[in-house]
Amino acid sequence: MSESIQSLLESVSKENRSFPPTPEFAEKARVRSMEEYEAEYQRSIDDPEAYWAEIASELHWFKPWDRVLNEDEKPFFKWFEGGKTNLAYNCIDRHIENGDRNKAALIWEGEPGDSRVLTYFDLYREVNQFANALKKLGVGKGDRVALYLPMIPELAIATLACARIGAVHTVIFAGFSSNSIRDRVLDCGARCVITADGGWRRGQILNLKSIVDEAVEGVDCIQEVIVVKRGHGDPFPCRIKEGRDHWYHRIVQDQSIHCEPEQLDSEDMLFLLYTSGTTGKPKGIIHTVGGYMVYAYQTTKVVFDMRKEDVYWCTADIGWITGHSYILYGPLQNAASVVMYEGAPNSPDNGRFWDIVEKYGVTIFYTAPTAIRAFMKWGEKWPNAKDLSSLRLLGTVGEPINPEAWIWYHKVIGADRCPIVDTWWQTETGGILLSPLPGATPTKPGSATLPLFGIDAAVLDDEGNEQKAGILAIRKPWPGILRGIYGDPQRFKDTYWCKWNGEYYFPGDGARTDEDDYFWILGRVDDVVNVSGHRIGTAELESVFIEHPSVAESAVIGVAHEIKGQGLVAFITVRENATADEKLEKELKDLVIKSIGKFAVPEKLIFSGDLPKTRSGKIMRRLLRDIAEGKALGNVTTLADPSVVETLRKKYQEQ
Repeated sequence: MSESIQSLLESVSKENRSFPPTPEFAEKARVRSMEEYEAEYQRSIDDPEAYWAEIASELHWFKPWDRVLNEDEKPFFKWFEGGKTNLAYNCIDRHIENGDRNKAALIWEGEPGDSRVLTYFDLYREVNQFANALKKLGVGKGDRVALYLPMIPELAIATLACARIGAVHTVIFAGFSSNSIRDRVLDCGARCVITADGGWRRGQILNLKSIVDEAVEGVDCIQEVIVVKRGHGDPFPCRIKEGRDHWYHRIVQDQSIHCEPEQLDSEDMLFLLYTSGTTGKPKGIIHTVGGYMVYAYQTTKVVFDMRKEDVYWCTADIGWITGHSYILYGPLQNAASVVMYEGAPNSPDNGRFWDIVEKYGVTIFYTAPTAIRAFMKWGEKWPNAKDLSSLRLLGTVGEPINPEAWIWYHKVIGADRCPIVDTWWQTETGGILLSPLPGATPTKPGSATLPLFGIDAAVLDDEGNEQKAGILAIRKPWPGILRGIYGDPQRFKDTYWCKWNGEYYFPGDGARTDEDDYFWILGRVDDVVNVSGHRIGTAELESVFIEHPSVAESAVIGVAHEIKGQGLVAFITVRENATADEKLEKELKDLVIKSIGKFAVPEKLIFSGDLPKTRSGKIMRRLLRDIAEGKALGNVTTLADPSVVETLRKKYQEQ
């Protein structure tokens, strides 16, 4: 782009409310004040190698590193080069040796109501038995293993077992289609798939094994398919192919509970996680052992003010990076008790999440803005019916949260006393980069506030000059940074190092900073819409709609417009007991005019009972664009409710 990015991104949110940490929370926090944060942050920026070496020394290494950071082949950075460690050892063995063998590690609840609690020693035993079973099948260091499982303990166990023996895991969200599985398996050359006979979702059984069977048919690299029996008593109906397929419970039953952890080089590949790309071909994001381990450990500790006594629940799926970093690797390294839940938040009713918080005494709750807006839509009666007093900290992840949802979360779930950590990060970053620290940072609804230790974040224009509104850039490497795209180093450079002469990491998000240097994420750069010469971040327009008391959720897209260049279409979900009529449409348009200007009024407002979302809660704006442009919709099997798309298409055509 030749023109200044500042003229392309217009910040329209005006949010002035501020919520300082309570004295009670700050007194016991790991970071107790802004003065402490600023001193530690400056130290981490001035001498990052000394800072990260100090953090890494809190973990177990079989052999110390020779060099903290190697930038010789930028952007292919290396961290803790020469060091040898094992992430599964740091998640499990270390705590057993420190006297926590009988502490709850995983607290699991299935959607039908079944449950299990695994102590750290239970987890040690089951991880080691499965690690030995994998080795007996011939799986070893460097082999790629695909996991396609529901949110059951065996998903955590299998992931940690791969990390223990040095096999590279690639977890595939159990909602992707067989074609998506096949693409990922073929891209990484996986030799093994671990799946289940089925899983539960909204009272329905998902037949995962049949999806895997279709995916791996004729795929020569796959040598084994391991099947976990999820069904009670008899397995769910599925086909077992002789010589290829193995029941999980049978291959582990005679294995030793001890498996020597592989001493892995810090830069050995730990996992691949596939994320969508603009070309349509998924990108296999590479994360390695040592740097990712250190970054997940540290960010969990400081962002969530994590303590060993915490009962921590991240509602994401392990199939996403949030689940990798903040269900498994970060919390377990910090010896927390981690809640895992298999099913939907509204099964059997809209209060299921709050049932779980009350039942297990959850102290830290980390969820997505999409879920929070759903809770708002369902009403306060569900959380108000439960005892949520165990909660001490709330978090959000996945997308910018609109201020009104933030306020609702703070008031209704947090009872005006729990700090909220609004976190910004990506699959590629490995961990959180921008976030409040709950004992130090005054929070502003909708802002990810300030960079974490070691993160040199800035808002730049195309030439690399700092601006108040522009493109987010990260100017120094951090340990959790991705190491490349599997099999495609050039695509890695072209995607993430394509701006500013390749000097800085380009996340692809627009951002602005305010008078306190707080960061406000404006959404993807390609989600910026040009309306009559004005460039508007769709995330900010969505926040305007959410301000209306009748609106539960919104998604805004840009469409071609003969006169304006681009017009806007807004898809609106109203709250229960609200009426979607011409009066509401006029009120919403007036709200846009008041908040932004007449040029930002959408061409169409489409009211719907729901929006197309993945099972993790992400709104699929690509499908909304396809609806608006009359395109074929393609694969909708990953959606929580595929029927929503057809309903929206009919409504769009009717208007």
